[in-house]
Amino acid sequence: MKQHTIRLHPLGKELIVNDQTPLIDLLHEYGVEFPCGGKGSCGKCQIQLLQGVIDVSERHRQKLEVLRLPADRRLACMSRCTSSITLQVEQFDHLILADESSFEFVAESGVGIAVDLGTTTIVTQLVDLKTAAILAVETLLNPQVKFGADLISRIQAGLDGHAAEMTQLIRSTIGRMIQSMLKSSQQLPGKVVLVGNTLMQRIFSDLDLTPLSCYPFQTDDIGMQNFSASELDWEVPESTLVQFYPSIGSFVGSDILAGIAATGLHQKEEFTALIDLGTNGEIVVGNRDRIICASTAAGPAFEGANLSMGMRAVTGAISSIRLADNKMVSSVIGNTEPKGICGSALIDAVALLQKQELIGMFGEISSGADSLQIEGSIHLTQKDIYEFLLAKAAIAAGITILARNLSIDPSAISKVYIAGGFGNYIHTEHLLSTGMVETTEDKLHKMGNTALIGAKMFLFGKGELAAEILTKTSHVNLEGFPDFQDIYISKMMLG
Repeated sequence: MKQHTIRLHPLGKELIVNDQTPLIDLLHEYGVEFPCGGKGSCGKCQIQLLQGVIDVSERHRQKLEVLRLPADRRLACMSRCTSSITLQVEQFDHLILADESSFEFVAESGVGIAVDLGTTTIVTQLVDLKTAAILAVETLLNPQVKFGADLISRIQAGLDGHAAEMTQLIRSTIGRMIQSMLKSSQQLPGKVVLVGNTLMQRIFSDLDLTPLSCYPFQTDDIGMQNFSASELDWEVPESTLVQFYPSIGSFVGSDILAGIAATGLHQKEEFTALIDLGTNGEIVVGNRDRIICASTAAGPAFEGANLSMGMRAVTGAISSIRLADNKMVSSVIGNTEPKGICGSALIDAVALLQKQELIGMFGEISSGADSLQIEGSIHLTQKDIYEFLLAKAAIAAGITILARNLSIDPSAISKVYIAGGFGNYIHTEHLLSTGMVETTEDKLHKMGNTALIGAKMFLFGKGELAAEILTKTSHVNLEGFPDFQDIYISKMMLG
């Protein structure tokens, strides 16, 4: 078969590919984002063609014209390699949060592997089961991002016939990450624990995605999934126990089960909340007697998918904003020119725009302009601000509804843990000033990667901890709560 060379500048990478290879299959590993899953609708997978020719279809040409892109730009999701080409692909770095937290454990022999399979990122850790010490770590962008940034895009990709491909892709990727960690170890793992949201569990486990595609988003087979090394084609002993831990319900998966374990929420007498502001926003409220959890539609805004200049936390993304002499000063990942804004900076921007009275309590731009400049060419449109308000209201309403289900007032919640890599970079004062979390700063605690902490805790014992949590935990559908719409609308205001 005819082959071509793709040169990636300034990375210094050369890829040899077959004729007609779609660029979406290659470039997701090098920082090119495909939030819409390659449908050509978002325009965020722009690449610069330095040398060679990329044929442009009529639909591709029309999209380039609508986006008003220069003549040397192409959309990677609509492009195939038909000749040798050179592309400008900027060096990128993705903020992926691992973990080295300490926790109580009963020593065992050997080593184990904990895997946090996120929608956007994957983290694996090799753990000494005698000391709980971390022996090796691997982090990677989830290669499924080429099928879309959010859960709905992945589900649609599965329904469109890509389910088996996504399963094989994620299994082989994690297998390679494990093999890379084991190169530095004298021991082979006796067990591997995986956690992730319900969709990640189902894709990895090769389960039907249809139940998550329509209301009420429920499925019966969300329990513990067990695998053999040969079934996964992993280079670990056949005796290795490989388990994907149970989901709780709907889109609330074992990553939240692990988060509950990590915070100790299930053991506390006082009511505690856990909020994960990742790709799929999940909320948990409860104590040692009863725990209730739910998922929200907050993720796309905080992951940048629904914003005009939104992007994930990669090189070129504004990650935080502060005021200096009444002017916005941005921090950009990679210390480079800003290309967009990620979720943590979105919260900063809205909080500071309100503080400067550039937007009102309903998010309206005070001047009547269509957008507000953040830094350089980066701006927030009126629609972007409304997208934030929708996401913010979903979180605030979720906490209120879960508290009412427990017959308590939200003020009775003694601690609020903010989890996930995204949550780790949030300025808590801005989180509070927007009204997303209605509490006081002394009750707010950043917890880091609780999914990974909990996964490591699950390595010890035989599932007793997870079983204890599951017996007292239930999932609720927020939209099914009688006053949901009224509560949701009431939380749309800032502050």
